[in-house]
Amino acid sequence: MIRPAHISVDDFFKPPVRAAASISPDGTRVAYLAPWRDRLNIWVQGLNDGAEPRRVTADETRSVLHFSWTDDPRWLLYLQDAGGDENWHIMRVDLDDPEAQATDLTPFPGAMSAFELLPEKPGKALVHSNKRSPTQMDAYELDIASGELTLLAENPGDVVGWLASRRGDLFATKLNQGGDLEVLEWVGGSLRSIAHYDGKDYTMGIYPMVVTPDGGGIWMGSNEGTDRTRLVRLDVADGKQYAVDSHPRFDIDTCAQVWPGLPEPLIQSRATGELLGVRYLHERQVIQALDPHFADVLSALGKLSDGDIGALSCDNGGTRWIVSFTHDRDPGATYFYDHDTGDSRLLFRPFPHLDPEQLAPMLPVTIPSRDGLELHSYLTLPIGVEPRNLPLVLTVHGGPWARDRWMYNPGVQLLANRGYAVLQVNFRGSAGYGKAFQKAAIGEFAGKMHDDLIDGVEWAIEQGYANRERVAILGGSYGGYATLVGVTFTPDVFAAAIDYVGISDLSNFMRTLPEVARPHLANNWHLFVGNPDDPEELADMLARSPITKLDQITTPLLVIQGANDVRVVQAESDKLVEGLRARGVEVEYMVKEDEGHGFVNPNNTIDMWNAVDRFLEKHL
Repeated sequence: MIRPAHISVDDFFKPPVRAAASISPDGTRVAYLAPWRDRLNIWVQGLNDGAEPRRVTADETRSVLHFSWTDDPRWLLYLQDAGGDENWHIMRVDLDDPEAQATDLTPFPGAMSAFELLPEKPGKALVHSNKRSPTQMDAYELDIASGELTLLAENPGDVVGWLASRRGDLFATKLNQGGDLEVLEWVGGSLRSIAHYDGKDYTMGIYPMVVTPDGGGIWMGSNEGTDRTRLVRLDVADGKQYAVDSHPRFDIDTCAQVWPGLPEPLIQSRATGELLGVRYLHERQVIQALDPHFADVLSALGKLSDGDIGALSCDNGGTRWIVSFTHDRDPGATYFYDHDTGDSRLLFRPFPHLDPEQLAPMLPVTIPSRDGLELHSYLTLPIGVEPRNLPLVLTVHGGPWARDRWMYNPGVQLLANRGYAVLQVNFRGSAGYGKAFQKAAIGEFAGKMHDDLIDGVEWAIEQGYANRERVAILGGSYGGYATLVGVTFTPDVFAAAIDYVGISDLSNFMRTLPEVARPHLANNWHLFVGNPDDPEELADMLARSPITKLDQITTPLLVIQGANDVRVVQAESDKLVEGLRARGVEVEYMVKEDEGHGFVNPNNTIDMWNAVDRFLEKHL
């Protein structure tokens, strides 16, 4: 194949022409995101009336990413924060008034809010908010039309999450100091315990967790007594788990827990809330249908693309569907499908200027670790180039309790277009490969977790794909930490390194997390790394922190940071850069004042990847 033309950073990272389409409950309209003044806003269009699309939000500062139809065709709800500070506000859009501006229903400075609709209480939603106390989320009922908030349950101090049935039955989850989980029911103004679980088996809590339509049970992911995460029904009355669905080899797809915007693992009827299907994920996604009608729909949808079924929405009748597809080279292609007539049509491709034939396939590969684990990974090779002795970019996912998956990644495609091989290793600790694989990362930060990455590099070299002298490492969040570990613990492996909102000091990272997030540390960061309040564990985590090994860094380094990042604060990068510059080490530093933990605004993302492109061209 002929090597594809040079594709600009702007073409890879400019906003989609349309994205995130969702059908209205009555099946007559579609809402979606599209650019306005270089920011994604919400637009609404009739499916069959021929009318022009209408923009219904006007955010010039920050792109809208999360929105939802309500049961009333007049209202849409969406979330927005300020510059990436993650203090989400619930915004309401009046679709009946084209001139109306969005209304902030939670105008509480410094507080974060979230919502879930209550379909059997028309016009109502459950709101979680820490407006009373920064460390505690309380539960409120929102009247969507009036904006009135009514307190349902005040957090007694140790509740970390609330959830409700379609009719408003209220439940809670708790964490004790040791990280053990408890599921409770709110009854008569107090909490009644339903079940307890060992937190060490649930590093990221219980997920998914959805109340059944009758309020008598909770569908939840469970690995109790097994290595795989399957779906069970927790009975509210007796506190026991009853099997609902499982896959013989795959875990439930939990990526949406870490990456908001990805499809939830449980597919439910919009009208009734009944369970239609469950998503599982390994190299590719598998959906198991639990409803005969949905099985027929699923079969028809699967014929529209060779990608994996992504976001799904349907009308209340379950006949009119909108589906987008996850794909490595044709991202987000979105279709309308009418199950009554069998008719379907392509609604849009989010990036029509990109030719899938000019993009590189993402190949699943399995790499053996030095101690015998299977590392399920992905290799993307530039097309039109002999796959031998290439410069290699090792990209490391965040979390670390997340995973890389088969999907379109504009950064990976940019690198492949420039002639780099790209390797994404699901190292031990990554989610989706069983409980034992995840727990194999306990105590292994800057240890065997990093060995897995190096084993991936060695594999690519031994297979002949990569040139040992031209290997770079790039990662964000935990991946940024892994990048810094790479240039401090194994400085001879990498010729260039890019740290994006990465952790340099494990103890400072834990101590500066938002207060509302700290109860969750027991099952993940404290379990896997240590508690900085324990002197012995503090000493160990400092030994695993790149900030204490700056004298080892000789590799050219690019550091990228959002000034409003509340997860990995700017001080993590400032101290790193200051220390290196004091030693005369070459380091480039980019800070964006209007971004948080991961850039959202297109101009900032384009600036960042232009810098990455130049940096790798110079050093690799």
